[in-house]
Amino acid sequence: MYPERIKRIQAFLKTENLDGLVVTRAASLRYLSGFSSPDAVLVVQTGRADFLTDFRYIDQSKEEVRGAKITITVGDCIGGLKNQKQLQGRHLRYGYEPEYLTCDNLTRIQNELPGALLIPINNAVEQFAVTKDKIEIGYIRKAAQIADTAFERILNYIRPGIRENEIRAELEYQMMTLGSERPAFDTIVASGYRSGMPHGVASEKKIAKGDFVTMDFGATYNGYCCDITRTVVMGKASPRQKRIYNLVLKAQKAAIDKVKAGVSGKAIDLAARNIIDRAGFKKNFGHGTGHGIGLFIHSKPSVSTRSQDIMKRGMVITVEPGIYISGWGGVRIEDDVVVTTTGGSILNRAPKFLLEL
Repeated sequence: MYPERIKRIQAFLKTENLDGLVVTRAASLRYLSGFSSPDAVLVVQTGRADFLTDFRYIDQSKEEVRGAKITITVGDCIGGLKNQKQLQGRHLRYGYEPEYLTCDNLTRIQNELPGALLIPINNAVEQFAVTKDKIEIGYIRKAAQIADTAFERILNYIRPGIRENEIRAELEYQMMTLGSERPAFDTIVASGYRSGMPHGVASEKKIAKGDFVTMDFGATYNGYCCDITRTVVMGKASPRQKRIYNLVLKAQKAAIDKVKAGVSGKAIDLAARNIIDRAGFKKNFGHGTGHGIGLFIHSKPSVSTRSQDIMKRGMVITVEPGIYISGWGGVRIEDDVVVTTTGGSILNRAPKFLLEL
């Protein structure tokens, strides 16, 4: 698997007239080499691949890394580049991932490779990870199963007076006990008026009767992420809450029904957005309907009004419309969906009808 992925990068280097690609992003390292820790540098050249890490990861790198020559550096990995003669030379053209490399590390890499020209290449690795094979989809499905089970368990935990941070901690604990490597991202728990914040990271706010409780969370399995959102009500839902919830659910279903290979991300977005807009909530849905997931938690394809991406078989996307009313609350419902030639296959199984706890 990993040697084949490196070969794809090597072919890409030739088409882009590059001598190599310097990889530092954790997800890219894992995609290309299998290494599951972030402290490493992978340099892929047209005829070889060199993996640099430090003393802490001697055994781990031997167990995990495939398709690249491992070098254990003295000190940090970037600093070890200067001792690799095969990487040095005048007028060499090295690509790098600009979206995920700090200015400081870029400067340090340039200092360690003084004869090289460093060229930013957007989505250099991510472009190859957009479509998934059956094994990768299986990993995402397993992550989704973990998240689904954690959600089922958390329903018995939520009660008036408990804090959002406690719900977050319990959700993450349950996912870990079920086999998740780590949370896929910072877990969102937003209740009451805070559910009107699309990214209301968990706070000390206590859950009260009548609150919407929105939970956006994800598990990680073999490095592959899932991303699920469910909104529940603490107690009996009001007519307004029911209306908003069912409207979002209708919009999500319309978008999922649109998912199919050959369809644009924009068309999927509009399927959800048109329903919300026509109901009078255009200003209350201000983000895209979804994004790609996998090793990279937010990646291509984009599912938004500006998206020019076309769905391909094997892509895995989120579908997550929402309505957010400042000072009152909001609803988001999200599933992970595999793109096929006949439609979209939902990976999540957690219930989506309005749960009144």
